[in-house]
Amino acid sequence: MKVLVVGGGGREHALCWALRRDLRIGEVFCAPGNPGTAELATNLPIGAQDDAHLLDAARDRGIDLTLIGPEAPLARGLADRMRAAGLLVFGPSAGAARIEASKAFAKEVMAAAGIPTAASRTFTELNPALSYVDRHAEPLVVKASGLAAGKGAIVCGTRREAKHMLTAMLRDGMFGDAGKEVVVETFLNGEELSVLAISNGLDLVLLPPAQDHKRLQEGDLGPNTGGMGAYSPVSVATPELLARVEQQVLKPALAELARRYTPFTGVLYAGLMIDPAGEPQVIEFNCRLGDPEAQVILPRLRSGLVDALLASARAEALPRLEPSPGSAVTTVLAADGYPGEPRRGDPITIPEELPRGVTVFHAGTQRDENGLLRTNGGRVLAVTALAPSFAVAQEASRTASESIQFAGKQFRRDIGWREARRVTSDQ
Repeated sequence: MKVLVVGGGGREHALCWALRRDLRIGEVFCAPGNPGTAELATNLPIGAQDDAHLLDAARDRGIDLTLIGPEAPLARGLADRMRAAGLLVFGPSAGAARIEASKAFAKEVMAAAGIPTAASRTFTELNPALSYVDRHAEPLVVKASGLAAGKGAIVCGTRREAKHMLTAMLRDGMFGDAGKEVVVETFLNGEELSVLAISNGLDLVLLPPAQDHKRLQEGDLGPNTGGMGAYSPVSVATPELLARVEQQVLKPALAELARRYTPFTGVLYAGLMIDPAGEPQVIEFNCRLGDPEAQVILPRLRSGLVDALLASARAEALPRLEPSPGSAVTTVLAADGYPGEPRRGDPITIPEELPRGVTVFHAGTQRDENGLLRTNGGRVLAVTALAPSFAVAQEASRTASESIQFAGKQFRRDIGWREARRVTSDQ
């Protein structure tokens, strides 16, 4: 098989890495890829926003399956264009991808399907939004409705802060077109959980659950980011809870999208808040593999991934996925200035010897004219450790992260801190 992976981040490196474990995969191409994918695939100098050349590349190289990693090309309709050309594609249509591309649309879907989520209102004008906030309890959440690279959801401790964010989005264009429509919702208290499923449009199969860490600093402090690390499995994600999420969240969402003539094929990602009573509520839906969730989930899959990707793309019956019994922890190494304007061009040193079971996934990296690896984005590397236990995986990921060097490196040493606390209390 020939496979094309669209994208150039850590998620796409993890996809190339996972594909390489399957003996049926003959050639892997990645567009545009990065220095990490170059070790596993043939990088093509085609940006993920260049639909015409991506389509040409898939045709000219006889690609059997195209995997679209990022949300932007999915929302733009790349999967639709490829399917119209007779190509096999893993990823939802533009219509189905609206479940991530428009938080307002996602709220409509959830309301129609009876999916538990926070109470909310949607606004395109500033004054009505400000008036609504005046009557809203504190804290509250202000979200840019469109795609904002994982940074468009702001938890506001006070109404004054919420008004400032609304003004920044609706009047000052803080997130550009993504912030021209905003969602104001009630703050949900509890523990976050990412539950992802591969869907063929009607049915689904669950991927191993994970917990992401959105805040920049340890102890879940500082600004929101695209994700500073993740771990899997998560002890709060009991089989009973996952069954409820499947029946009360994921399947109703699929049914509602199908009812709207936009059946969803690909990865449907439910970002959940598990409240103190153990009740799940949806924070957001995504239309693709998460980042860094992909880097922690894919290494845990022992079998079934390629079969599931093909079945989804062909709208056929989905196979079972078999996860490993161990744990995985991913620590993200970010550049100086992230999540604002990251500094680029700093040399990166990765030790030749890393702890056993550690894989370093590239995200924001590039090689200069002399072949030297340098920083080239906000989230630079994702350091994943796979081990028999959570404690061993956490320590290996942290140790390897400390050993990798570049100027201004930012990372959290407490990825999985809730799980560590639970492990300690159980002993």
